[in-house]
Amino acid sequence: MAEEQVLNTHNASILLSAANKSHYPQDDLPEVALAGRSNVGKSSFINTLLDRKNLARTSGKPGKTQLLNFYNIDDKLRFVDVPGYGYARVSKKERAKWGKMIEEYLVTRDNLRVVVSLVDLRHAPTADDIQMYNFLKYYELPVIIVATKADKVPRGKWNKHAAAIKEALNFDADDHFIVFSSETRQGYDEAWDTILECL
Repeated sequence: MAEEQVLNTHNASILLSAANKSHYPQDDLPEVALAGRSNVGKSSFINTLLDRKNLARTSGKPGKTQLLNFYNIDDKLRFVDVPGYGYARVSKKERAKWGKMIEEYLVTRDNLRVVVSLVDLRHAPTADDIQMYNFLKYYELPVIIVATKADKVPRGKWNKHAAAIKEALNFDADDHFIVFSSETRQGYDEAWDTILECL
């Protein structure tokens, strides 16, 4: 696997949590942002990619990540976990605050190389998923769509589900689309290869 020559993924730790740009790390390490709905499996994706059980806290309570969480990976790159969106039990005011925090990071951060936008392979994208994708395309940010929970969909139906997601997103064929499962590690190599290609 390509990244093993360059990255020791086991050498990973949470570096800091930031509410605004005054808290961001001040250096030029490349960053990969991870965005998605509250219960789409973002923490599981991070833990799977870093071969860790619970570096990123998975929670039965969606909406747990309320800050930008920066993970240091082998002092060579960082994952930045942004708050999950579309979680109804958060007040409108709180949601607006998260939205501003996410937008500030995505639009102003020079270290950002690519955004991994996670959607659930089982379901059509939500309005929030579509809005996020449109936002990333508008700002011309490189994006990788990762369709999670593939183990919950029969393999024979993956293409059909993927096609429905792409259609709903008005998916740009130049972007990457990866079918992923943190249970079976389906898409693990492809996800790493694609992320490293974008750096």
